[in-house]
Amino acid sequence: MADVGIRLIVGLGNPGAQYEATRHNVGFWFVDALAEGFRESFRTESKFHGDLCRVTLAGSDVRLLKPMTYMNRSGQSIAAVARYFDILPEQILVAHDELDLPVGALRLKQGGGHAGHNGLRDTISALGTRDFWRLRIGIAHPGDRTLVTGYVLGHPSREDAASIRDVLIDADRRLPDLVDGKFQLAMNALHSQR
Repeated sequence: MADVGIRLIVGLGNPGAQYEATRHNVGFWFVDALAEGFRESFRTESKFHGDLCRVTLAGSDVRLLKPMTYMNRSGQSIAAVARYFDILPEQILVAHDELDLPVGALRLKQGGGHAGHNGLRDTISALGTRDFWRLRIGIAHPGDRTLVTGYVLGHPSREDAASIRDVLIDADRRLPDLVDGKFQLAMNALHSQR
């Protein structure tokens, strides 16, 4: 039977300094913090259309990925890494911004739709399945759908950015469970946080 734990953690975002501190890049914030915690750094891998980092987590090799394809082509990078390292969709965790959750909320789930998120839409298309795991990082909704693009590409307030970074630390603590395939345990802990 295949190992069911997470082997690839992807942070969704857009490359470039102008996007670095935006709400849409909270997935990048997450994997950057992980790499930093392991004192590892990302290397640009052109064959994967992204920046890749390797860490040892709970005794297992885990790859961290930041697609450099821009959000709406994220799946191209994710699928390339998954194919190369023989990683199944259910062994992939995609961290992304979530409009439908308040700032500072985290939710872990497997499968589901893309809810208009272009990074998820392209990932579903490239992998040919919805069965990967998602770490949904709450950024709240601006209230009107016509404001969404400017909002996600905008900078959160200092307080909101701090709340998001705090909750990413909570997610970091649950990663050993995810690598061990203890998804329900991780969900129970994360969902009771806030």
